[in-house]
Amino acid sequence: MSTEAREAIVKAFHEEWGQIVATLIRVSGDWDLAEESAQDAFAQALEHWSTHGVPRRPGAWLTTTARNRATDRLRREAVGSAKLQEAAALWRSAEAGDEEASQSGIHDDRLRLIFTCCHPALGLQSRVALTLRTLGGLTTAEIARAFLVSEAAMSQRLVRAKRKIRNAGIPYQVPPAHLLPERTTGVLAVLYLLFTEGYTASSGADLVRQSLCAEAIRLTRVFVHLLPNETEAQGLLALMLLHDARRATRVDGAGELVTLEEQDRSQWDSAKIAEGTRLLDTALRQGRPGTYQLQAAIAACHAVAADPADTDWAQIAALYSQLAQLASSPVVELNRAVAVGMAEGPAAGLALVRELESSTALAGYHLLPATRADLLRRLGRNDEAAAAYREALDLATTDAERRYLAKRLAQTQEGD
Repeated sequence: MSTEAREAIVKAFHEEWGQIVATLIRVSGDWDLAEESAQDAFAQALEHWSTHGVPRRPGAWLTTTARNRATDRLRREAVGSAKLQEAAALWRSAEAGDEEASQSGIHDDRLRLIFTCCHPALGLQSRVALTLRTLGGLTTAEIARAFLVSEAAMSQRLVRAKRKIRNAGIPYQVPPAHLLPERTTGVLAVLYLLFTEGYTASSGADLVRQSLCAEAIRLTRVFVHLLPNETEAQGLLALMLLHDARRATRVDGAGELVTLEEQDRSQWDSAKIAEGTRLLDTALRQGRPGTYQLQAAIAACHAVAADPADTDWAQIAALYSQLAQLASSPVVELNRAVAVGMAEGPAAGLALVRELESSTALAGYHLLPATRADLLRRLGRNDEAAAAYREALDLATTDAERRYLAKRLAQTQEGD
């Protein structure tokens, strides 16, 4: 295959897969048929584009080919007049949809698909898996590896999700206006979960899974493009970009965790930081602050600091206080304790950590004793810090985090 054809197919897959599948689901109502026909179209492109060259409009070529494959399959499998009529109607329905899309925006089908995949009637993990499968084009095996389950288990999860959509009559549409805010929140939660699972894996050998981060950012870009006035979507994309700008420096060449203060800031991705801060400014100017915008503002405080000493910890603590007012949670309070400990001294931060420990809301969460350990270390209370590091070490779930905590524990004991 020529380099030109290979690059064109990769580019088309990233840009067109979700649109092609979404269109075929709309016109056929059959999720499996849509995915399989899209796969066939890309397989045909591998052969055809190498021989005949890349078409002028790759997306249109792929969409037409996928529709033809879907029509052929329906005709082959036709067992009565109903199936034959369905096959005959496929082109007419597609053409009518294209005319509608030309008036309201070609990406309407993809927006319908996002909201359908993220319908609240589906379990959260099923929403994530279905979004990756239909919009991202990831294989079942890839999704299973991402979430550390067997391919068979993930296949069943996807089958159940599609069956529930069909049996429950979940509509393939953008929600009506009065439901849009609630449903948009659900979509953003799925995209954020996808990114956080990639950015800080919940378990396993790897702390960061780059492919999940990239896919979450790509899908969030799609959502921002489809709903350009949704400030929280802009805030979420800004948050992802500002975090992802630091991704390459979060672990060293040996796979060891590198803390924020120790990261080589010259290696941070300045283009992502610039885009993230620009998106955040655009969102904040609308005067509708939300949780993702506030989290992005916190990330921006870190991203624009040329040196750890330049970090505006007082501003970060204030932002966490605002965030707690909008969406109070023990994790937010723990992060606020860290910021207060940096802005006002470790004793002030430790007092907030003690309050959290008395509530037991974060029992079993390794970052709670890890935070206490760091504050105690900074106060020179090494014996207590060592005990807290051991507690955190027992609770950590990734290899990189365990190695980091073990190193901290050793450093604390060396200071005795």
